[in-house]
Amino acid sequence: MSMRPSMFIVKLGGSVITHKTQKCCFRNEIMDGLAQQIQRTGKEMILVHGAGSFGHILAKQYSLNDGHQTERQRQGFSRTHACVQELNTLVLRSLHAHDIPAVSLPPHAITLLNNHVLERMEYDIFSEYLQRGFMPVTFGDVVLDTTLTSSICSGDLLVKSLAERFHPEKVVFIVDVDGLYTSNPKQDASATFVETITRDDLERLTTLADKQADVTGGMKGKLDTIKTISSFGIDTVVVNGNKPDRVYNVLMNTPCRATTVVGEPP
Repeated sequence: MSMRPSMFIVKLGGSVITHKTQKCCFRNEIMDGLAQQIQRTGKEMILVHGAGSFGHILAKQYSLNDGHQTERQRQGFSRTHACVQELNTLVLRSLHAHDIPAVSLPPHAITLLNNHVLERMEYDIFSEYLQRGFMPVTFGDVVLDTTLTSSICSGDLLVKSLAERFHPEKVVFIVDVDGLYTSNPKQDASATFVETITRDDLERLTTLADKQADVTGGMKGKLDTIKTISSFGIDTVVVNGNKPDRVYNVLMNTPCRATTVVGEPP
């Protein structure tokens, strides 16, 4: 494990930077606002972004999480990768416009899964870029899988693996709600906002499954990821990327409306 205590791992949710129900629809203004906030902090970080509507819709259409058994699925794999690579290029373009030296590390080229579980990842390339002052950017992608031939490597899986390896100061999930709630605030008017929570309390927190189609498990999958990151002794912050300056405040450790899940080793 390489300790980088002043570094952040930031997950940019697909629901924030894309319109999740419209295929390949990028929210350029939102991304520019986030890039500007990130640039102002001057913090060292690895950025991971979700695939949003650039990946999930096609991945579902071709059933890519079950491997590629047919010629049609091979076509689906390559087309899905091209779509998420396109989203990655749009993200990079926004970061570059704000003078952030971001470089793309596409998962299909640096990771291998085995039945959805990470078998191998080229961590050293992340370290090399960080040491040279770059911002590595990776993203949810289709990758080879030793059991299934191929499967989906979600942004959350990447965040979890990178957090375990690099042990950052914090992991930040940028989402389209203010943080965690006692239930899904989009569906339940009585949902209560949670400011700080421990891993044990997270176990008891019920979240209704997202209505949006998401092949990587929606909010339930995210909570499982956060629980694991907490077990590494790392704090996780969940913050609304649609609200001005909140991401900046979280990265600068300035109080704002967001949920902190306290890192506590088991």
